[in-house]
Amino acid sequence: MAEQFIRLSVRNLVEFILREGNIDNRITGNMDKDAMQQGSRIHRKIQRRMGSEYHAEVSLKKEFPCGSFILQIEGRADGIFDENGCVYVDEIKSVLKDLNFIEKPVGVHLAQAKCYAYIYAFQNKRDTIGVQMTYCHMETEEIKRFREMYTMEELEIWMTELIHQYEKWAKFQIDWKSVRNISAQKTEFPFPYRKGQRELVSSVYRSILRKKKLFIQAPTGVGKTMATIFPAVRAVGEGLGEKIFYLTAKTITRTVAEQAFQTLREQGLQYKVVTLTAKEKICFCESTECNPDACPYAKGHYDRVNDAVFDLITNVCELSREVLEAQAQKYQVCPFEMALDASLWVDAIICDYNYVFDPNAHLKRFFSEGEVGKYLFLIDEAHNLVERGREMYSAELYKEDVLSIRRLVKAEDTKLAKRLDECNKQLLELKKECENYKILDSVSHIALKLMNVMGELERYLEENQHSKKREEVLNFYFQVRAFLNIHEILDENYVIYTEMEPGGRFKLKLLCVNPAVNLQTYLEQGNGIVFFSATLLPIQYYKKLLSVETDDYAVYAESSFPLENRLILLGTDVSTKYTMRGPDMYDRFAEYILRVVHGKKGNYLVFFPSYRFMKDVYEQFQVKRGSEIECMIQSPYMDEEAREIFLETFEEERERTLVGFCVMGGIFSEGIDLTEDRLIGAMIVGTGIPQVCNDREIIKGYFDARDMSGFDYAYLYPGMNKVLQSAGRVIRTERDKGLILLLDERFQGWRYQQIFPREWTGIRRCCLEDVQNRIEQFWRGTERYERSTDKK
Repeated sequence: MAEQFIRLSVRNLVEFILREGNIDNRITGNMDKDAMQQGSRIHRKIQRRMGSEYHAEVSLKKEFPCGSFILQIEGRADGIFDENGCVYVDEIKSVLKDLNFIEKPVGVHLAQAKCYAYIYAFQNKRDTIGVQMTYCHMETEEIKRFREMYTMEELEIWMTELIHQYEKWAKFQIDWKSVRNISAQKTEFPFPYRKGQRELVSSVYRSILRKKKLFIQAPTGVGKTMATIFPAVRAVGEGLGEKIFYLTAKTITRTVAEQAFQTLREQGLQYKVVTLTAKEKICFCESTECNPDACPYAKGHYDRVNDAVFDLITNVCELSREVLEAQAQKYQVCPFEMALDASLWVDAIICDYNYVFDPNAHLKRFFSEGEVGKYLFLIDEAHNLVERGREMYSAELYKEDVLSIRRLVKAEDTKLAKRLDECNKQLLELKKECENYKILDSVSHIALKLMNVMGELERYLEENQHSKKREEVLNFYFQVRAFLNIHEILDENYVIYTEMEPGGRFKLKLLCVNPAVNLQTYLEQGNGIVFFSATLLPIQYYKKLLSVETDDYAVYAESSFPLENRLILLGTDVSTKYTMRGPDMYDRFAEYILRVVHGKKGNYLVFFPSYRFMKDVYEQFQVKRGSEIECMIQSPYMDEEAREIFLETFEEERERTLVGFCVMGGIFSEGIDLTEDRLIGAMIVGTGIPQVCNDREIIKGYFDARDMSGFDYAYLYPGMNKVLQSAGRVIRTERDKGLILLLDERFQGWRYQQIFPREWTGIRRCCLEDVQNRIEQFWRGTERYERSTDKK
């Protein structure tokens, strides 16, 4: 068997093994990305000043035999120079901290330099070598240096111990990978294939093999979770990928993914899977104040976390939220940070989109510049990624926020206040030219002012670690940083505009209309990318906004549901058009709901275009309903407990009919799983078309200007997606039987019907007078319709 080979950077080695102390988000290490960019410029400046004898960015690497494998440590020394016959390795660090407070080199900084010094001394057969630590203040460019001489013998003892500490981690990685791959190659699909499922599995595997993107439109109940996870696992076992990222926006779909991996483990698969939970949810404290004064788990976290992670990964395969919380309690460490560390050593990560795609929140462990990974991305509920992508790659700045921070710091920091005042004046000029909204060509002049603001904010935050105002200033700092980061990547996929909001606030926004290019930055690290959903229609819309390629694969999975188990009706005598709204129309919708539920006792959901519309119909329905009908209504600000109570009501056995009133596109219109008689009908009121607003009109104008249908991209497709998602709540398994009622005469139009799924054959038109009769016939089993692949 060939000797295994592991590559590791010097920085990753020392930061992993030698980290110590507390988590402390008050320290401006949070600003690392910007500091690194500015720091790189300062590095180059210092290197140029050092003269011709100074060799900058020297690549160094050395192999360390470790029994059954070789560990290669590599990196680039900032500089190496000879001074009076003595060779020094220079490590340059840019800091915001006052240099007077730096009395000695930071431990991990010095360790990096010592690694480079050892490798250079070993390769050049030197008995002694010097280390120079150069600290440069990012604002003043003032420099402070520390020097230390080491013998080769000292460095060798130190380096041997460092490698020894890492050796157990590397050995675990190699041994586990072998066990995992053998088991993955033997794993078989755990169920009898449903109709079309085998083809789906083959398509996923083929796309990974060919390193292509695949878009899957898969009706609910096809088994798309297992049909994507199983071939991805097999692909990893065959060396076609290193790690699976199962990405989803919903908690319920994370649970389904966890269950799929568990099912495969029951077949003999050896696979470690971590589920990442948002910091706010998994934090043990009431508020996420990540510093040793506020949180006992932050205190000494880095002294204990490596032991916690090694114990975890060597003893557990399913790293669920409950498992992570128990382990964090056992070792008294932060559960969120421990989970992120554990993610480096597992085979699959189940998490939200933002851990991969969000420029402010992505996992730097995997997606930092220069990192190359053979990742497999399985993107569930991919229809959500269009709007989430727009949010992640857009940025906004409010004039009022600039002014608020200026007032806050004016008395104590005139320098920062002056920079904020300069920025405020520029925003004031834009405000004078804006009545409703105005599209701009460029805001580079404001970005330049914001860079000055940012420098002063960083100084302020460094100098005011314990100020009561600090949190407010820090939040504003993050807004400015996000704005400047997005400004750097502006291209033809963006629209810049100003807007006077109804409440009087003045906004400057960088709107990412098409997120495909920005998503590609992260997706290009994937060997295989699968977008899947029950509602990826029309497919060209999602291809355009989620991918930059023109040769992506696409599959439409065939539904396995017996058509006679579902009735789809289209009510043609009601409308949600604004011109048609009023008490009479609300009463008509209420009557429709009443006649549907009189057709059969059971549980129903009714979906509305807005809370206001829902309330108006709900009030009419309350007058009409008898005591045999119970009602529940979604409120705008339901917390997690209230949501669970709402859904649990549908799980209970009951004598009476239950009708839930919900909002389309809300928390109950997707990602909930009410099977069999827990839900027997869904009524969709309206076409889901978003309300006209400036953002939507700007998106419409953007696509119209490119000879594409702006109305479809801005309104029709997002609206119909909400309709399809809501309708998908009814038929969840092959045993389910239920009805879907579309209530809006506009559904008769070809623009809407061309987006209907293939399996929606046999749609029947109805009116208020005959709807109850049709439904009663269906439930008696007298109405049948034939399978057809053509839409009628």
